[in-house]
Amino acid sequence: MSRIEGVLKSLKEQGRKALIPYITAGDPHPDQTVSLMHTLVKAGADIIELGVPFSDPMADGPVIQLACERALKHNTSLRQVIGMVEEFRKTDADTPVVLMGYLNPVEAMGYEVFADAAAKAGIDGVLTVDLPPEEAGDVAPLFAERNMDPIFLLAPTTTDERIKAISKHSSGYVYYVSIKGVTGSATINVDEVAEKVAHIHELTALPVGVGFGIRDAETAGAIGKVSDGVIVGSVLVDTIARNQSDTDALNQALYDLLYPMREALDSLAL
Repeated sequence: MSRIEGVLKSLKEQGRKALIPYITAGDPHPDQTVSLMHTLVKAGADIIELGVPFSDPMADGPVIQLACERALKHNTSLRQVIGMVEEFRKTDADTPVVLMGYLNPVEAMGYEVFADAAAKAGIDGVLTVDLPPEEAGDVAPLFAERNMDPIFLLAPTTTDERIKAISKHSSGYVYYVSIKGVTGSATINVDEVAEKVAHIHELTALPVGVGFGIRDAETAGAIGKVSDGVIVGSVLVDTIARNQSDTDALNQALYDLLYPMREALDSLAL
């Protein structure tokens, strides 16, 4: 059982829902990323999605695009991101970390070299936005052999046949993109998400995390009612952008934003 599977199994047994925040590694500065990861855990994160900065983040809106630009100004590389997780693991051996990004940096590093380095650093899952499962035959097995979960996206337009096919290649959880568009681009429709997630649950036994459009405790709680976990990204990254000049204020602002979401999700178990 992977660390991700263990956490999600434990949460399910407790009747609780997963809180999965996303930040971009190296934003606002590589020296701050590990501290921000610990702040996310203190605020109630169950799993952390750590973005690997990329020059052409096609699935991301302006907020995360700018975060990638800030990180790349400091030359944040994939190897550095892996090193950040290794540093994080020195004081946190429990919180799963998923690397989220694009295939080019992984391909440039080399699939097996990346898989070895990621596993050694304590990375638990990999979500590569532009790697469809049909083309993951050389990559996903390398992750599975090292007890890392390959995680794939589902969209509102994904067909039943494709949901089944994606689920066969996935482990840990599947990431349901709740809106048509890029990150941070629209207001989430809870009723539509509830209907779609219920249908996905009929087609796969994997937990379903929902991302895109979750901005506050109210939307986190609403989506938590109908899913196994909520994935929060753009609103956190925007908070980083607005507080990047003051490290203490930045950590406090992230905590103040995320902790009410944790409370909203935990209230569902009462």
